[in-house]
Amino acid sequence: MAKTFRPPLFLRLGNAIMTFLLRSGVRVNTTTLLTVRGRKSGQPRTTPVTLIKYDGQRWLIAPFGAVDWVRNLRAAGEATLTRGRRSEHVSAVEVNAQEAAPVLKQGLAIAPSLVRERFDVTPESSLADFEREAPRHPVFLLKSLSEQQITHTGAPEKQENVSL
Repeated sequence: MAKTFRPPLFLRLGNAIMTFLLRSGVRVNTTTLLTVRGRKSGQPRTTPVTLIKYDGQRWLIAPFGAVDWVRNLRAAGEATLTRGRRSEHVSAVEVNAQEAAPVLKQGLAIAPSLVRERFDVTPESSLADFEREAPRHPVFLLKSLSEQQITHTGAPEKQENVSL
């Protein structure tokens, strides 16, 4: 069985502080709270994540591999993104290695050293190298469910969620 990343204490404390700040309305770059229904408990689970903009779309990279929020997101296929008082319900589709490679490359270029050390590639590596790395770092394409409802029905529906 593959070894699962266990975040060190300083990272868990940092996540708790970041969660508090984001819930309080403090904006920290593109860090957002991701809330996903637990695959076993059914209870909502919240963690801070950093969104990546690439090719006009929003992406979510799992730099520490298939951790709990990744497995929950795979099972649920949807989540809620929250910053302050604004929430948005999104669908999340895990993409294949070929689609993930350029997103990973861009994300790694702006990532802090704590994240970079989890990768066996550098921002200067080729896309082929990133394709080989992609299975270790799941990448999700995020789409607003309210936008999808407009696209599928042809008419906007009343939504309580506000885009971030």
